[in-house]
Amino acid sequence: MSILQPLVMKTLLGGLALSLGGCAAGSQPGGAGQASEATAAAAIRQVLTTQTAAWNRGDIPGFMEGYWKSDSLVFLGRKGPTYGWQQTLDNYKKGYPDAAAMGQLDFSGLRVTVLNPNAAQVIGRWHLARPVAGDVQGHFLLVMRQIDGKWVVAADHTNSQ
Repeated sequence: MSILQPLVMKTLLGGLALSLGGCAAGSQPGGAGQASEATAAAAIRQVLTTQTAAWNRGDIPGFMEGYWKSDSLVFLGRKGPTYGWQQTLDNYKKGYPDAAAMGQLDFSGLRVTVLNPNAAQVIGRWHLARPVAGDVQGHFLLVMRQIDGKWVVAADHTNSQ
């Protein structure tokens, strides 16, 4: 077991506990809760829009600005889990060595669910248009956290079809 795995599990379980604790408070109809949820959802969508723009200009480090710059970041893809921001960046650079491999990214079908003021999940579909290498696509589930006033991806489960 990696030394990071217990820390990642503690972080994710702590976030889940906070999320569940916030569900009842956020379920009141109308009022400030809905306004703050809408503000959070808009901020989260902006993170994804910024990531898409960075990807589409071939800027993987810019794309990674949307992720939590922490050893506790977890990315779960077809090869299993990757722990840490730096390792995730390295994997992206290895998997997408040039603009042709990167293609043009598009997110669709986004469903943002704010779980509490500092946690949310996003479900959606991704598509890479790659005329030379061939298109790829799939679905994703992101756990987003607001850390130091900034929404970031804390966990990313992405699959491809």
